[in-house]
Amino acid sequence: MEQCPCGSGRTYAECCQPLIQATQPATTAEALMRSRYTAHVKAEIDYIVDTTHPSKRGSVNRKEVTDWAHKAEWQSFEVLQTEAGGAEDSEGCVEFVAAYRQKEKLIKHHEIAEFKKVEGRWYFFDGKAPRPQTIVRQGPKLGRNDPCSCGSGKKFKKCCGA
Repeated sequence: MEQCPCGSGRTYAECCQPLIQATQPATTAEALMRSRYTAHVKAEIDYIVDTTHPSKRGSVNRKEVTDWAHKAEWQSFEVLQTEAGGAEDSEGCVEFVAAYRQKEKLIKHHEIAEFKKVEGRWYFFDGKAPRPQTIVRQGPKLGRNDPCSCGSGKKFKKCCGA
């Protein structure tokens, strides 16, 4: 039995296939996101368009989606976190990373996807890149002429900073 590309650990037949074939609707925003990733892997372009919010459907470039689905070598999908998007909610967000290879280069697509429910069905509404994390240095900045922090006794610029 084929494993589902969405990374759920279930088979394709019991996970995303029923959603893509429209035999059952997605019950959560995360389930819809996983099935949309799988639809990219399987090049099920109609499903990707049909699960886009009706108000946004006109802006979907079918050719671009088709080209991306066919040219990418899909590697993995990971949900990092979800906010709302449950069966009783009307809106939700799913933060995810989809990894794929294109022209021998590994690309990680990190996005926060927004979903809205219309008449009991979940739809992808919009996506945005997450805010970059600010890194706070724990100690003072090491200068080029300071002794190297590795303990070698050499200047940083001649040791680990080279």
